[in-house]
Amino acid sequence: MSSSSSSSSKPQWIYDVFINFRGGDTRRDFVSHLYCALSNAGVNTFFDDENLLKGTPLEELTRAIEASQIAIVVFSETYTESTWCLTELEKIIDCHESYGQIVVPIFHGIEPSILRNPKGRFRDALEAAAQKKYSAEHSEYGLSRWKNVLNKAANFSGWDVKNHRNTAKLVKEIVEDILTKLDYALLSITEFPVGLESRVQEVVGIVENQSAKVCIIGIWGMGGSGKTTMAKAIYNQIHRRFNDKSFIENIREVREIDGRGNVHLQEQLLSDVLKTKVKIHSVGMGTTMIENRLSRKKVFIVLDDVNDFGQLKDLCGNQKWFGKESVIIITTRDLHLLDLLKVDYVYKMEEMDKNESLELFSWHAFREAKPREDFDELARNVVAYCGGLPLALEVLGSYLIERTKKDWESVLLKLERIPNDKVQEKLRISFDGLCDEMEKDIFLDVCCFFIGKDRAYVTEILNGCGLHADIGITVLIERSLLKVEKNNKLGMHQLLRDMGREIICESSRKDPGKRSRLWFHEDVLDVLTKNTGTETIEGLALKLHFIGKDCFKAYAFEEMKRLRLLQLDHVQLTGNYGYLSKQLRWICWQGFPSKYIPKSFYLDGAVVIDLKHSNLQLFWKEPQVLGWLKILNLSHSKYLTVTPDFSKLPKLEKLILKDCPRLCKVHKSIGGLRNLLLINLKDCKSLENLPKGVYKLKSGLATSDSCDAFLPGDNDPFWLAHMGEGNSVYFTVPEDCRMKGMTLCVVYLSAPEITATEYLISVLMVNYTRYTIQVFKRETVFSFNDVDWQGIISHWSPGDKVEIFVNFGNGLEVKKTAIYLMCDESIDKEHNPSPEPKKEPKKNVFERFIKKILI
Repeated sequence: MSSSSSSSSKPQWIYDVFINFRGGDTRRDFVSHLYCALSNAGVNTFFDDENLLKGTPLEELTRAIEASQIAIVVFSETYTESTWCLTELEKIIDCHESYGQIVVPIFHGIEPSILRNPKGRFRDALEAAAQKKYSAEHSEYGLSRWKNVLNKAANFSGWDVKNHRNTAKLVKEIVEDILTKLDYALLSITEFPVGLESRVQEVVGIVENQSAKVCIIGIWGMGGSGKTTMAKAIYNQIHRRFNDKSFIENIREVREIDGRGNVHLQEQLLSDVLKTKVKIHSVGMGTTMIENRLSRKKVFIVLDDVNDFGQLKDLCGNQKWFGKESVIIITTRDLHLLDLLKVDYVYKMEEMDKNESLELFSWHAFREAKPREDFDELARNVVAYCGGLPLALEVLGSYLIERTKKDWESVLLKLERIPNDKVQEKLRISFDGLCDEMEKDIFLDVCCFFIGKDRAYVTEILNGCGLHADIGITVLIERSLLKVEKNNKLGMHQLLRDMGREIICESSRKDPGKRSRLWFHEDVLDVLTKNTGTETIEGLALKLHFIGKDCFKAYAFEEMKRLRLLQLDHVQLTGNYGYLSKQLRWICWQGFPSKYIPKSFYLDGAVVIDLKHSNLQLFWKEPQVLGWLKILNLSHSKYLTVTPDFSKLPKLEKLILKDCPRLCKVHKSIGGLRNLLLINLKDCKSLENLPKGVYKLKSGLATSDSCDAFLPGDNDPFWLAHMGEGNSVYFTVPEDCRMKGMTLCVVYLSAPEITATEYLISVLMVNYTRYTIQVFKRETVFSFNDVDWQGIISHWSPGDKVEIFVNFGNGLEVKKTAIYLMCDESIDKEHNPSPEPKKEPKKNVFERFIKKILI
């Protein structure tokens, strides 16, 4: 499109399209169809029908042409017979050259070359029109002008009707082209679409690869992550492929504002797609109309910010309501809604990376792609605070533009205690939308105490608090309020964390003792020092990170009668521990100061006791019955010599005594722990023997849960042990006894956060005698019970040469693999672990085949 350097200013568009045509040739068929199609597409079109416009002043037509963004000129054989058409064409060319009006020629039964060089009937009509329009002395001048504008019009890119056999298809293509030129149906998106294109193309690629069926795509993520922007960008890119479409924005807000509920949404959907005002009286009527009117249409529908399954059920509850190749895109904060609808694909909105975040923030704060050099460090600090959330980057960038460095520093300090209102308002929608107070309590507990903790660990604690955390945590994950990170650790966006903590502070900003949870260092010190705690407090955390000289009095906890979560690091507490709450479910006290747990410390309701790095010599002098305790962690307790009496801990599932160098005795009652899943005695150097009951724990032999066991080298006489270096163990099936079961163990090295149960890929059992291989994937191994193990053993015969391989993912190095074969009691001697023997040469081909499988 060319543009003149004329000083004429661009007018304000009133019309999208002005149609210029010779009515006698084209009005009844082509132009009327084109006008109808444009109108149906929502294009505001000025239709110049000669029969209707007789007597209309030329000035009015001139204004209509000037106020139109696009002029469509339909050339036909009799076009030059109309002085009206030729006069309009002059004005159209003038508007194009003055301010860039778009001109789209359509050649209906006439060649473009005839316009460039008029001849025959077309030239005769043109000359006659000039003589009719102008006086004799000006007719040549008028003729020359019209030839000039005809020539210019013929040189624009346009459409030749004779090249299209199907008029309806041609009209459709013209309308799509006009919409493209107008950008009429494009939705307004963010001013700075950093990182948007690649994400959009990923979803568009899914749409393009869809089959003939209806394709439903969900876009899921936390508030402010850019779901709506993403949906709009996708809509702008592909909407022209669909004649029938609808984009319904802010469905949650529309439903809350409009008392008619989903009926209003159904009306909007049908009105958009059918391009006419639709009135509905009930939801049932709406679903019937959607099915009846849209089932044969290829539609494109975007439902933005859905927060209730009823909305989806009433708008797109059945794929049969829509024609083949229809596409439906749904944005939501709730993954469960997409699962219920059984969408074809879920696109998760991830946080922006550091480079994208810095660029987006810089565009808003500096109107440049990079921060100003003197603001670079401050800008990076703000970006780090935003955590890749587009909303926060945009809001804070716009807020800080043109402000001084001192202002920036002040804002950063303020954000540490009081989050930005606009960001929090958007994020809080998800929290306020939670179904009940239990889900809200779980969220608030996690954001204050459990970020980075193992999901199963947190679930046990919060279940002990009566919060039904199994389903509660799942709901929070589905609502994008929580996420599960590497190694099953709970994570949360830092702005969501700040939002949750701000909710707690709202009730009593000036009096920390009246808040439900205390975690901020200064607030906790204030409450414990001034003894201002109240019954409102349910959780408290204080991390000193060193052994301080200052001590707190136990009676500072006297009024905290509802305290259920207590986390202390190297905190000295003096006085009667009886002042501590009897509602405690989680006691995490690193550096516990006493030599033993005082009798007055009431722990009857505790689910987890975590006293790492304690000064304990004994767990207690006078045992208590801890009927709910599931996890006991006394790791790194340098002075601990003996374990507690486990008969007082009937529900214990995990016993962690790692690196207790003076531990020399494990109480014999450990064999009675029927629920025990984990024993960790690593680096307990003084421990030489374990009670034989350890080897008879009923929970290697029959449990559906994964188990880890770190045991010293003691061996029960009824077990045959075979040891192999690396990730395999080789043995011969015993000939003089009947096998009853087996246990497979590995010794491995890994980072602290990596566990073997999560990185196990498969177990291969190779019988070199029978030339058979059994492959078991991770999920299968962990579901084994006694019957399954017997089934494996039944395929082995005495004397068979067997090798078992364990296959783990990256990040875990297997040092040794051991197999313990449980046999009849007829074997009454201990069997030392046997090293891996050399294999017979004739098996080499088979062995190489096995190695290839492992690779």
